[in-house]
Amino acid sequence: MLRFEDILGHEQIKEYFKNALERRQVSHAYILTGEAGMGRKTLANAFAMALQCESGTAEPCGVCHSCRQFLSGNHPDVVYVRHEKPGSIGVDDVREQIINDVTIKPYSSPYKIYIVDQAELLTAQAQNALLKTIEEPPEYAVLFFLTTNAEGFLPTVLSRCTILKLKPLYDHVIKGYLKDHEKVSDHQADVCTAFARGNLGRAIALSGSEEFVQMQEIVLHLLKHVMDMPVYEMAAALKEMKEANLNINDCLDFMQLWFRDILMFKATKDTSLFIFKDEYKYIRKIADHSSFDGIEKILKAIDKVKVRLDANVNFELAMELMLLVMKENIV
Repeated sequence: MLRFEDILGHEQIKEYFKNALERRQVSHAYILTGEAGMGRKTLANAFAMALQCESGTAEPCGVCHSCRQFLSGNHPDVVYVRHEKPGSIGVDDVREQIINDVTIKPYSSPYKIYIVDQAELLTAQAQNALLKTIEEPPEYAVLFFLTTNAEGFLPTVLSRCTILKLKPLYDHVIKGYLKDHEKVSDHQADVCTAFARGNLGRAIALSGSEEFVQMQEIVLHLLKHVMDMPVYEMAAALKEMKEANLNINDCLDFMQLWFRDILMFKATKDTSLFIFKDEYKYIRKIADHSSFDGIEKILKAIDKVKVRLDANVNFELAMELMLLVMKENIV
């Protein structure tokens, strides 16, 4: 079911849509912008379903003919724009599926709705081709552009659309969802929530990812024992990370969260603030063997590695230098 009340977070956008439905003040073009996984498509679908619902209320009823068509994926007046080329949405795509089609009145609904996912892939030519449709649409036409980057749109398009920006969800909302719906442990919910940074879709994906679990095991072992590791063991751990084909940015983010916990414990002694609550023994040990200045140097070293790897510096060299900084500052 696609009810606004069932969508987590995004209260301002949901309220905006419900007000538009109640007052029948619907814009002809919307840009929903936010990270992948934040719920852009879910919000657009809920609004589209409510617009076509025969009940005429701010929430779709889910039982009328229109709602049943929508839920089955066969609504004749809701068009999901496809594109042949994986890296772009071109003029031919929008001309065939929107510009030529929009002149045909809805079959059975008050609106004809077009949903363009990955709209950041629209070429400049395709956007220019759409301008007349956005400027002078038929009364029944509603366009949704779902994008991770609204800055990629031409100013002429942006000025003619209602722009709605999705905001990150609160951590407690995401953690609660993971525990209630994905049935993950309290510890894993904490880690996935911290990693997701307010993105529910990313948190759900991480909670079911075997690769993410493997990454935690490998990186945690390294972090817990780096102070006692000889250089050859560090090199072996880095080799394991590389051979496991782990996402190195995720590994580095994980390291930052680990040292964030150490810093928080050193400053407050409050274990309730931990992300890695199950690792209290190791966090306390490392906190006792490091200084505030040392932890700051380690966090700076992790940031520096990210920059170096983006610049294609040798992986082993960059990572070994970072681990040596860790080792030197945990004494």
